Amino acid sequence: MTAKLSVTAKLSVKEKVSYGLGDMASHIGLDNVIIFLTFYYTDVVGLPAVFVGTMFLVARVADAIVDPAMGLMADRTQTRFGKFRPYILWLALPFGASCLLVYAVPESLTLGGKMVYASVTYCVMMLMYTAINIPYCSMGAIITPDNTQRISLQSYRFFLATLGGAMSTFLMMPLAEMMGGGNKLDGYFGAMAIMASIAVVMFLLCFLNTKERISAPPTHENFLSDLRDLVRNDQWRVVAALIFFNISFGVVRLGAMMYYVTYYLGHASYFMWLLAAHIVGKSLGSLLVKPLTRNRSKLSAFTLCAVLTGALSAAIFFVPAWISLLVGMTLLVSTFYQVTTTLMWVMMSDVVDYGEYKQGKRMDGTVFSTLLAILKMGMAVSGAVVGWTLGISGYVPHAAQQNTVAMLSIIALFSLVPGILSMFSALSMRWYKLNDATMKQINQSKISREHEPERQATLHTQESA
Repeated sequence: MTAKLSVTAKLSVKEKVSYGLGDMASHIGLDNVIIFLTFYYTDVVGLPAVFVGTMFLVARVADAIVDPAMGLMADRTQTRFGKFRPYILWLALPFGASCLLVYAVPESLTLGGKMVYASVTYCVMMLMYTAINIPYCSMGAIITPDNTQRISLQSYRFFLATLGGAMSTFLMMPLAEMMGGGNKLDGYFGAMAIMASIAVVMFLLCFLNTKERISAPPTHENFLSDLRDLVRNDQWRVVAALIFFNISFGVVRLGAMMYYVTYYLGHASYFMWLLAAHIVGKSLGSLLVKPLTRNRSKLSAFTLCAVLTGALSAAIFFVPAWISLLVGMTLLVSTFYQVTTTLMWVMMSDVVDYGEYKQGKRMDGTVFSTLLAILKMGMAVSGAVVGWTLGISGYVPHAAQQNTVAMLSIIALFSLVPGILSMFSALSMRWYKLNDATMKQINQSKISREHEPERQATLHTQESA
């Protein structure tokens, strides 16, 4: 089941922006849920914090298990719109509605009723996110076979995704206050209604203005066969390890940031300064990817930026508590980290091409869904590590001053631990062999196989004549 290539000139800015709008829509919904939903459940709805934390952990692990099933289903889809694009059309509205429902907990319910409602709607929202996000991510591998264009496409994607996260982060509270007045429940619902509507429109624009250029017939082999071939793909294993370390860096660092500014810097208000530096750095990193890979391979660019990210992050452990210095270092760390994140997604596309080259069948959805499952497991494990570390160190919530071990743990979680994880990401590249020359050879081989029947027919005609 080899793919047929439709090689065109470089992608238009319109198509790159339209593809990026899909991830911008995802981040408008998901970042909002990550940043504000815990506070909404505990302080607005009144759910117990322990219940909320447990619900998030169970839902994320369950969601990671569902991911491969969604990818396997997408690989078996064939419509006039393509293999993955139709899911963007079909699920744009359900995704927006599911984001809205999590912020619509009825005030009249009992505590038990609210817990049931929150559990069901949160799980539905995560399911809708998985169902639309896996086909969306898989599209990045079939919009173009060209490595340079893939890097450019992902740069646009992550720049717009960062803007979506920033929009969700900085506009949610002002919109909630404006829409609800003195009623926080109405305010959050109204703010999310606006956000979700914008996300739906962005997904529809993504569907309308993108094109699948690599086509393959849907696979008819059983699920276990696909998974067996996937595990045999040595480059899938390398990228899976890389993804686990890379996402763990971000989750541990952001998870510790509020504790760091509150107890080490002594000012919770500094959180917005570091968060702003983080968002600006991510935007700059997205823009830096293309020029950085113009004269060097993506492997060397990734390794360089992962090492710089790790070194700068670890260095924060030793610097004084000067907010201006920390803002600058956070900006640099986030910039280099975003470069590695963007290139990571290009490598996922390379794994698909490599698997087709080695095994003779293309499994975009299966590859991306299983790697996303690894990503979500990394999020769940690293998020739990933050909580476990604080608990073991003797951290006391709301204490005026933490003990020495707890304070060192907080500083290490924000700096040293992420630094080590980034170094492991760089080390993973030692076993990654899909450099630019190899990918060019793989694509040329696919094109040659595609034209082989025509060549044989021509030879046969000449011999007959």
